[in-house]
Amino acid sequence: MNNKKRELLNPQSGFFQNIVMQMKLILRLMGDKKVNFFLKVLPVAALIYVVSPVDLAPGLALPVIGALDDAAVLWLGTTLFVSLCPDEIVQKHKDALDKVIHGVWRNSEEKASTEIIEVKPSEPSEDEQAG
Repeated sequence: MNNKKRELLNPQSGFFQNIVMQMKLILRLMGDKKVNFFLKVLPVAALIYVVSPVDLAPGLALPVIGALDDAAVLWLGTTLFVSLCPDEIVQKHKDALDKVIHGVWRNSEEKASTEIIEVKPSEPSEDEQAG
């Protein structure tokens, strides 16, 4: 379990990038049919608790603790969800998210090429003619 957590957090990325990546991973796992339905209840229940008017520690009586319990429930629900999902499924989605190339938009240098390349059509092969 500790090994999985190390894989999810990239030490070179920022706090908000890690949160965004974690949310993307959770959304991908929620859409995966190989993940047990009852596991998918964890993040949904945590989100429902955060937006529901019922609260264990009301914000009016205990303002700081009232906000912290919502954050703790949300963190616990999402962390348990990812931890309890099968390792190979989590790794598959993590690898897919890591393949996205992040970069900065910039204009390329416009060099007009005046060279003309002629291409001659080739004859279709026997396999292409048969199909």
